[in-house]
Order: sequence, then C-alpha cells, then structure tokens
Amino acid sequence: MTSRIKFFKEAVKNLKTLGTVTPSSRFLANRMLKEIDFSKVEVLVELGPGSGAITKHILNNLPPNATLICFEINETFYSQLLEIKHTQLIVIKSSAEKIEEELNKLGFSKTCHIISSLPLTIIPEVVSSEILDKSFQVLENGGTYIQFQYSLTYFKKLKTVFNKSISLDFEPLNLPPAFVYRCKKVV
Repeated sequence: MTSRIKFFKEAVKNLKTLGTVTPSSRFLANRMLKEIDFSKVEVLVELGPGSGAITKHILNNLPPNATLICFEINETFYSQLLEIKHTQLIVIKSSAEKIEEELNKLGFSKTCHIISSLPLTIIPEVVSSEILDKSFQVLENGGTYIQFQYSLTYFKKLKTVFNKSISLDFEPLNLPPAFVYRCKKVV
C-alpha cells in the first residue's frame, strides 16, 4: 500500500485531529524550509510531522552534528516515523505543549527552528495558545517558528505571540494550497 493511501486511511479515521486527508507536498516542504541556513542548525524541532513528508526533507538538509526532534501523538504516524532509520532523528510520542519538558529530558534547552504542521484551527484554543507560548520560550533569540495552515485565521494570533515579527507566504502546489507563516523570535 502506498504511503499516500496509508495517510488517507489514517486521516479519514482522525480528521478531527489531523485537519487534512493528504500528506504535505514536496513543494510545501521546500517553501517551509527555504529560508533556513541548515549549516547553523544544531537542534530543530518538528511538531505534528504526520507520516514524515516534511521530516524527510529536513533530514536531507541537516548537517552531521544536528538533531531533529519530532513530536507526534498519532500512534500510526508515530510508528511510521520510527521506521525512518536515521541517527539524527528522535521521535517523541508526546503533545507539542510539552515541548519544553521533553527538550529538557533530552538535555536541550533551546532550538533554533520549529517547523509545525499542527492544525491549529481545530486544536482547542487553550491548547494551541500553550503550544505557541512554549514554542516561543524554547526558541533561541533570532530563531524561527514556521507554521503552515490552510487559512489565514491564525495570522493575528501568531502576530501577538511573535511581537509582529511575522511574514506570510503561499504554496499553491499543495493539496489543499497552504499559507506558510514564518515567525521570528526577537527579544
């Protein structure tokens, strides 16, 4: 069974938590990662990687000494991510709101970039607010939080968390087309 069919079957069962029925396209992955200087990456975090469509692009760009930490709560996707045999990949079955706690357990306190595919618009507001606040806390100064969504509903919220240091991009070659929010931590 192809990975797209597996993803679709899982998405239909969990549409309320996944927010989509197709994995991210390579075009969306490239758009999300295009401004990252991977030569300077030490620790990168991915929230809601699903079946790993963007994860694989990140791993292809990581320098040898860097670590990618993925947070995935869906059991099926967590298992699929564990099948990616890569020494720089750490997969955690935990909610993104525990980002600070989980990084500390691994001996890290900060990350330079957070890549998020979380469907923020369908996550309860109290939870999504905590995810964004904790993400801001663990980002290094100058670090980026990169989020894609299928609508512009979270633009205002992200602007308040990231002190208006936010830019917007659009990727039409994704199903559905997606907006990419690029937020920078400036303190």
